[in-house]
Amino acid sequence: MSGLTRLEDALAQMLGSVKSPPGTATRPLLDALGAVLAEDVVATVDVPPDDNSAMDGYALRAADLPGPLPVSQRIPAGQVGNPLKPGTAARIFTGAATPLGADAVVMQENCEEADGLLTVNGGVDPGQNIRLRGQDIKAGEIALRAGRRLRPQDMGLLASVGVDCVTVYRPLRVAVLSTGDELVEPGQGPLQAGQLYNSNRYTLAGLVGALGMEWVDCGIIRDDAQATAEALQEAAAVADCVITSGGVSVGEEDHVKRQVERLGQLDLWKLAVKPGKPLAFGRIAGTPFIGLPGNPTSVFVTFVLVARPFLLKMQGVAEVSTPVLLAKSGFSTGRAGPRQDHIRVSLEQSELGLTARRFANQSSGVLSSVSYSNALAIVPPGRVISEGDDVEVLLLDLLTG
Repeated sequence: MSGLTRLEDALAQMLGSVKSPPGTATRPLLDALGAVLAEDVVATVDVPPDDNSAMDGYALRAADLPGPLPVSQRIPAGQVGNPLKPGTAARIFTGAATPLGADAVVMQENCEEADGLLTVNGGVDPGQNIRLRGQDIKAGEIALRAGRRLRPQDMGLLASVGVDCVTVYRPLRVAVLSTGDELVEPGQGPLQAGQLYNSNRYTLAGLVGALGMEWVDCGIIRDDAQATAEALQEAAAVADCVITSGGVSVGEEDHVKRQVERLGQLDLWKLAVKPGKPLAFGRIAGTPFIGLPGNPTSVFVTFVLVARPFLLKMQGVAEVSTPVLLAKSGFSTGRAGPRQDHIRVSLEQSELGLTARRFANQSSGVLSSVSYSNALAIVPPGRVISEGDDVEVLLLDLLTG
């Protein structure tokens, strides 16, 4: 379609425009969930630090079997045993360092001990049930690289190499503005004729917050050119990125696009996506600007597809793409369209695999289609989907955090 930019081209242009990440700070590891590493973390210790037992049992030499073998010592976790005497076994517990000379650990379920003598049932191979020193991480290796957005398992990994503080990028400040004289904040009383509650403010606050970024609430802009210009300038002065909802279409009261062009530059306008065609990208006095459509579902979809990867790249995240899954379509589409469509679906697991069930009302104004769904099914431009076809899907839980 003439004048529309493909999603992949828009993302390439936007991501390519990102300059250096924000400044850095040192943060305690316990307070670092969701933060982005600004430096590689190099392990200073081996993990595990010694060969150790993978389970409760007996440490021995495989060549000394079949036995029986006298039990010469007991080694709890946290203690170091004596070198293993030839022809003996050591009672050992999970995580305890294996004694020098032992080359296998036999699980206690396969052993019998009576009067200090050990009998082993079944065969034993050298190296069995021993976790070797450094098999997880070796001293001098990079445990995690810069650009990693820390997950709970990453925090545990860093703790395992003795790290208690990390150098991370400071959270981005993202200014969010809503536009429209028809908008009213929840809690301000019953709606008057022609009014709507401002749901976009809350959707965007949640989406920005889920990324670990600081949401700067700039309120509602009146449908007035001067008020729009002043609000955009104020937002650009205090934030790393400005995001608006509404005001970027072609109506006479859509002032945001025109004021961005006057105050700075507009690099992109209108994407070949559905929902969410009237998306704008540019800068206001050097501060990046993303103008989202006004319809609630369009706000959500364009944020997760476009704004989210852009903000993550600005935050210093190295990998900003989202995994795509394959499911069977539980719906059919009509004629092929010129824009890439994103159908709100619920994924159902069965013995046949994943099936994507379409939410009945796909209007861009129906926010319940997002709330009640757990994935977006991707329908490429020019393609018709029939029930049973393979379809690519994006999990909403991966797009909202």
